[in-house]
Amino acid sequence: MTVHHEVIVIGAGISGIAAAIKLADAGIDDVVIVEKAHAYGGTWRANTYPGCACDVPSGLYSFSFAPNSEWSRLFATQPEILEYVDKVAREHGLVERTRFGVSVVGTRWDGAANLWRVETDQGEMTARFVVSAAGPWNEPNLPSIPGLADFPGEVFHSARWNHDYDLRGKRVAVVGSGASAVQFVPAIAPDVAQLHLFQRTAQWVLPKPDHRVPNVEKRVMRRIPFAHKVLRSLEYGMMEGLGVAFRHPRPLMQVVQSIGSAYLRAVVRDPELRAKLTPDYLLGCKRILFSNNYLQSLTRDNVDVHATAVREFRGNTVVGADGTTAEVDAVILGTGFHILDSPLSDVVVGADGRTMAQHWKGSPEAYLGTVTTGFPNSFTVLGPSLGTGHSSAFAILEAQVAYLTSAISAARREGWAALDVRPEVQSGYVDQVQEALATTVYNAGGCRSYYMDVNGRNSFSWPWSTGELTSRVSTFDPADFTITHAAAVSA
Repeated sequence: MTVHHEVIVIGAGISGIAAAIKLADAGIDDVVIVEKAHAYGGTWRANTYPGCACDVPSGLYSFSFAPNSEWSRLFATQPEILEYVDKVAREHGLVERTRFGVSVVGTRWDGAANLWRVETDQGEMTARFVVSAAGPWNEPNLPSIPGLADFPGEVFHSARWNHDYDLRGKRVAVVGSGASAVQFVPAIAPDVAQLHLFQRTAQWVLPKPDHRVPNVEKRVMRRIPFAHKVLRSLEYGMMEGLGVAFRHPRPLMQVVQSIGSAYLRAVVRDPELRAKLTPDYLLGCKRILFSNNYLQSLTRDNVDVHATAVREFRGNTVVGADGTTAEVDAVILGTGFHILDSPLSDVVVGADGRTMAQHWKGSPEAYLGTVTTGFPNSFTVLGPSLGTGHSSAFAILEAQVAYLTSAISAARREGWAALDVRPEVQSGYVDQVQEALATTVYNAGGCRSYYMDVNGRNSFSWPWSTGELTSRVSTFDPADFTITHAAAVSA
């Protein structure tokens, strides 16, 4: 039996939670969340590796409509963030709206009925509107390295950490040196017998201005209503100051980079190791990493940094692209996620019978990062070209949720059966974004990052300020859409 809902939200992470709450607040009652796991949290449920924490100040890394006065640190840890997200979902009554343990295997637009047919592993569902809130940090990127499948020891991705495997006394290879590795490497280095870090590209690391939040600050947050707004404003101003450097990399980002260079010189005294850890591109071209113990952990006697990619595995031997080898008992993959090639895009079929991936041809596109032409009544949260190196995902997703809530509310009010963003509106927006990105550090910093898609285009980054993003992305304009009217639509 097919179950119908007005809105189906795919994913119960921070994006899905925000969407369901705000849609319900707008009086749209028939909203259901489908979630493949059995708990809220999304990436904060999945990533439980040692040392996992946020690299955005906690005051900003939270819902504006659900301030939290109990953060223990300026940069919250994974268990705290997960607890907070779960609490918000439950306090807003989402348990009754959430179907846990349901995996979406495909969605298809039915133009005759003006609805989406959502195939799950538990049967078909239909909906007038679909909100994809799976997020870009959903599916781990598992590298295809010759011999890895035959490695005789333990292998796992950082987002699928095997807590049952005891790393103490083991020889461990870490493949990748990005945002996850910078947190878990310092956490495991003291316990392993030997750690071999295979670093394809050196990363810029800045000191993390982290500290415990004193009790007096927590009391102020609890008792003074506007204290949270003041804190968020201060943290926002600080992050936006960094954002200016992203847009004007020379000389502003060069000034910030001098901090990274000085920090590296101060904590890594060995010139040979320091040379391995010194990037050859401008800071900000790749995601900036923050840590007070990562570089220090690489100076330990039981840690070897191999400044090379991994070419192959021969039994329990890791072979680098430069010919270096290391015999290990376990391999931890810190190789990131399918950021721009989400598996969901392969199973979402639009009005013309083609998948979203077929439309994109390797370069994801969405107007305001939220709606894609050819996919009526469908919205993506944290979609293409909305990533920044200086702001919070919460600010981005709340702007998008405001947009989709306005669009769905208007459709219900005006009796629209379907709304599909016009192709020229989307293409004009994409061209504008790409032109603006050309002079940012993301594109002009001299590196190859995950911001770049398979066609060499930056399909990830937003080239302007967070204020511009919030204002522009949250504003729904019906003139941007081709609208199909219906004789009667329930309001």
